[in-house]
Amino acid sequence: QVLLVESGGGLVSTGGSLRLSCAASGPTLERYRMGWFRQAPGKGRDFLASIAWNTGGTRYTGSMRGQLTISRENTKNTVYLQMDNLTTEDTATYYCAARLLEHMNWSYWGQGTQVTVSS
Repeated sequence: QVLLVESGGGLVSTGGSLRLSCAASGPTLERYRMGWFRQAPGKGRDFLASIAWNTGGTRYTGSMRGQLTISRENTKNTVYLQMDNLTTEDTATYYCAARLLEHMNWSYWGQGTQVTVSS
């Protein structure tokens, strides 16, 4: 069982930046890949970025490459998503997720944190 708690969302102006945090708890986190997703109103949930807890290897969606940086801090069991140059189209609920390295399905999800970008 992995518990995930997101924080760091809020209201930001166009062109601004935010850093989201995901605090994880559970045994053997090094067996997991951590991911960030987002869901805008009326749309599906989209993958943004992921990081392997053990190696730090990262993957990003092509549509936001250059705007996003995912990182982890092992001593705090926390994963971060740095988002830069935000636009109103980035307004969404952002979710942290976890899956075992050998699995394809994201098994654990946080409750989400709202990001609103104003024009």
